[in-house]
Amino acid sequence: MSLTDEERLIIVNLEIEKAYRIYNQALIMMHEKQWDGMSNRLYYAVFHAVSALLIKDNHAVNTHKGSHALFAQHYVKTNKLPKSYGDLYQRMERLREESDYNCTYDEDPEVLQRNMTPAKEMIDTIARMVKE
Repeated sequence: MSLTDEERLIIVNLEIEKAYRIYNQALIMMHEKQWDGMSNRLYYAVFHAVSALLIKDNHAVNTHKGSHALFAQHYVKTNKLPKSYGDLYQRMERLREESDYNCTYDEDPEVLQRNMTPAKEMIDTIARMVKE
């Protein structure tokens, strides 16, 4: 399905809004020490920011793996965004998968907390890019 420029802009803005909303949920979960939920929310905050960028540039994504591949191909390998963002995106997905699917996995709160600021910076950077 092809989107008009107006439709694309609406969806991109909704994705960015969702990224910030979910990031704020991660903050709440951090304060409540709900580490599994925080891991999930932090990954999805970054995922929705990346989705906004891919949609803005007319890249069709159907899977999480596809999102990672396109993000790396079009933004990290081309130096439009730093490699650290690609690494963060991959790391957040691994943490989310462990916490969502492995009942014996205990999230390390310090690891999650160290990723909060880089995740927010990545979301902010992408939000600026999609406004250009």
